[in-house]
Amino acid sequence: MRKKILFLSLLGSTILTGSPDCKAQNLSEPLIIREQGSFAAGGTIVPATGEYDPVNFRNPGGQNAYTDHAYVFYQLPPDAKRLPLIFLHGGGQSGKTWESTPDGREGFQTIFLRKGYGVYLVDQPRRGRAGAASFPGEITPLHTEIMLFSLFRIGQWPKLFPGVQFPGDEESLHQMFRQGTPDTGPYDDTVTIEAMSALFDKIGPGILITHSRDGYPDWLTTIKNDRVRAIVSYEPGGSAFVFSEGEVPEPIQTSYGLLTPKEVPSADFKKLTEIPIIIYYGDNIAEQPTPHIGQDQWRGEMQLAKKFAAVANRYGGDVTVVHLPELGIYGNTHFPMSDLNNIEIADLLSAWLEEKELN
Repeated sequence: MRKKILFLSLLGSTILTGSPDCKAQNLSEPLIIREQGSFAAGGTIVPATGEYDPVNFRNPGGQNAYTDHAYVFYQLPPDAKRLPLIFLHGGGQSGKTWESTPDGREGFQTIFLRKGYGVYLVDQPRRGRAGAASFPGEITPLHTEIMLFSLFRIGQWPKLFPGVQFPGDEESLHQMFRQGTPDTGPYDDTVTIEAMSALFDKIGPGILITHSRDGYPDWLTTIKNDRVRAIVSYEPGGSAFVFSEGEVPEPIQTSYGLLTPKEVPSADFKKLTEIPIIIYYGDNIAEQPTPHIGQDQWRGEMQLAKKFAAVANRYGGDVTVVHLPELGIYGNTHFPMSDLNNIEIADLLSAWLEEKELN
């Protein structure tokens, strides 16, 4: 479909207005795409000893395994803006995070296409469509729906938080839980960072947008590859933050576990002060310690985010931490890109991209 114009009729009737990057238009209008495609980025080749036997052709001898790459699906609109958006999902997820929402509305993938950005959706190595792993892993059913309901701050099972922005009907919840996908091999940040750097080597400069557990690889990808022009991180977690040597704060205890920030050389940390960074957190985050794991984990993570911003900005950085309720935006979950107000959340990002002259 390369170099052709595709007209895709999409469902929805919301009018998108007031965005700095997008004239008012109906989201049910055809979506115009100049180019789309997919490719693998990075990865390793693992040879097997022996010789290939055409009779016993299933024997690995003499053959290579192609593993540990990222899968990337991209779409480019006509007259795309200078810098594309590269979307990396969080733990237990895939590029589905950025596609249509659990209740079928448009997600960030097409919202930002309509705003004129090229979009690249990544499945990280050893997960989803990039499941070929260089090391074996054990895949078992994950009995986690109640835990995730809390961690995603949809509510306290089985009740939704009052005013929560998640579409909390039964089918939407089922769709949310079904978009998770297991690791096919041991989780390894280095493998993800190598693949993401290879992606930027291939496509050139862009804006890295991450979610949750993969907030950590975005810092290291930026340190490794100077083609990252900005970082947008939605609720980075999993002890995601890095600090310059000698500046690492004490770990923070939460009911989810101990959140331990990581140290990097000061020369590496300085690279994070040379690009604009914005970090978003939603609603229903505890102000004081609580046994509710979702509310308490993100209490600790947001504290670390603020400490990271303070250190980076003291070194001349440009890091902003946004707590949405402080802007009068309430009810957002751990997945603001899927929430009922995801267009408002996208418009916030559009305004920031314009402010930083990244659009």
